[in-house]
Amino acid sequence: MDQFTREVDEEYRRAQMAALWKRFGSLIVSVLVVVIVGVAGYTWWEARETQRAEAASLALYEASSLSADGRTDEARAVLDGLVEEAPGATAILARLRLAALSAQTDTAAGVAAYEAIAADTSAPAVLRDLARLRAALLQIDSAPDTALPVLQSLAAGEGAFRHTAREQLGLAALDRGDYDAAGEWFDQIAVDPQTPGALRQRLAIYSALVAAGPLGGAN
Repeated sequence: MDQFTREVDEEYRRAQMAALWKRFGSLIVSVLVVVIVGVAGYTWWEARETQRAEAASLALYEASSLSADGRTDEARAVLDGLVEEAPGATAILARLRLAALSAQTDTAAGVAAYEAIAADTSAPAVLRDLARLRAALLQIDSAPDTALPVLQSLAAGEGAFRHTAREQLGLAALDRGDYDAAGEWFDQIAVDPQTPGALRQRLAIYSALVAAGPLGGAN
């Protein structure tokens, strides 16, 4: 009896499935086709983007090598191409390299290029901050009233460039003879557990200069 009941149930389920397939089979096939095409398309796009990113990284390295060899015009040509065609952050990195090249011969042009990147809301935040830092470093001697507030904002909190910003602010304070301010910036470096080792080594020298005070600077 149990065997008969199971056979009846199986036959009923087969009949149901046949009826459902007859009614919705074409729709099911259409959905499967769309899914398969979508997955294949995404896989192709992902592979293409990976290839583009790899090619862009190689081009960025090539531009660095050309620049190091003094072939600035060739480096610029490669970087210009990356700005136009490279995906994502690579295009911003190319713009940063171009700004550095400009700064080598024209500080104002370099600052302008960095500030344009810093103002680009489509760029990753960390690269915008890097552009702000580099623009400020170019201006720290010629336009301290512009540079110092930027460095102070970068020195605050847990920003990626706080260590460099604090070091530069401390050195700027030393340069103008403000030993109290220099000591405060160097103290922030000292208490930060994430301060890089190389900076901690330099900090020993900075702290000695602060401790010596104006007389040490005069010597």
